[in-house]
Amino acid sequence: MKIGELARLAGANVETIRFYERDGLLPVPARSDGNYRIYGDTHVQRLFFIRRCRSLDMTLDEIRVLLHFKESPQENCADVNRLLDRHIGHVAQRMQELQELERQLRDLRERCGEARDAAHCGILDGLSQAIVPGGKTASHVQGPNRHAANPNVEKEYKGNQN
Repeated sequence: MKIGELARLAGANVETIRFYERDGLLPVPARSDGNYRIYGDTHVQRLFFIRRCRSLDMTLDEIRVLLHFKESPQENCADVNRLLDRHIGHVAQRMQELQELERQLRDLRERCGEARDAAHCGILDGLSQAIVPGGKTASHVQGPNRHAANPNVEKEYKGNQN
């Protein structure tokens, strides 16, 4: 099948598929006489796997490690368990950050209980002075962060050493 068919089947963007190829997550497909990419069932299954991992907010490095283990079924999956445990920890941390963000937004919303002119809006006043946990004010408060891609994630799992 051609790239457009694969994209429709997997619910992916053509550019995303090309990116996964360039990044090494999808194997380079064969080419037709007209130089079109030709994908097979292996590509379909792998793209579904990648998309499922992405739907779980896994990084490309984490997916790369998981693909290594998927392709090496004889290896022990203890590192897969550790990777997922670590990812669960990132999700739990993100949930805490989002709960704190919600609390801050609700506190901010309570500053303006009724409609009035913007010059006297408690929300706008509150946004001018950020409130950090503990009631202190600061001119700049760092907001919640998604877990950043760890450039060493592949090295942390023994099964993916080259």
